[in-house]
Amino acid sequence: FAKGLVVTVIILVVLGGGYFLLSVYYSNREIGLRNLAETQQKKNEAVFDAVWKIIQSQAGVTTEYKESFRTIYKDIMSERYAGEREGGKSVLRFIQEHNPQFDARLFSQLMNSIEAQRMLFLKNQERLLDIRNQHKDLVQKFPGSFFLAGRPLIEVTIVTSTKTDEAFSTGKEDDIDLNPS
Repeated sequence: FAKGLVVTVIILVVLGGGYFLLSVYYSNREIGLRNLAETQQKKNEAVFDAVWKIIQSQAGVTTEYKESFRTIYKDIMSERYAGEREGGKSVLRFIQEHNPQFDARLFSQLMNSIEAQRMLFLKNQERLLDIRNQHKDLVQKFPGSFFLAGRPLIEVTIVTSTKTDEAFSTGKEDDIDLNPS
């Protein structure tokens, strides 16, 4: 009888210890994913902020350059044509000289920055969704669901547009305007 009791106690200790260790493992894994999601959400906010600051700064430089070029070009043209009454020499002189050229590379750089920054933001949002999915699997699939029953799922904020929200709520997206006002 004593041998049976000892074997039963050993089995119960092993099962209890196993349960405890699995419980700790799943709990730590869930907490780790929750912390990772929180950190990634903060990273998304930082990236979003940086995206708009970069785009606004470059757009401001581009607008300033365009306005400066317009002002300079007007001044040059008004000076060039001021002596037009001298027999057309100023027009000939203007044609012979090198004219200031507007450099459209700033606009190209702005477009490249917009695309690159939006792709960076998209990748960060995709990472956040991947973390949420891992957490959801851990909490909802067996055996994790056994140890983590009752734990709330991670909630994340994904930034989209009103247009996207409308398209997904209606299931339709018919209006494609490449030049919105």
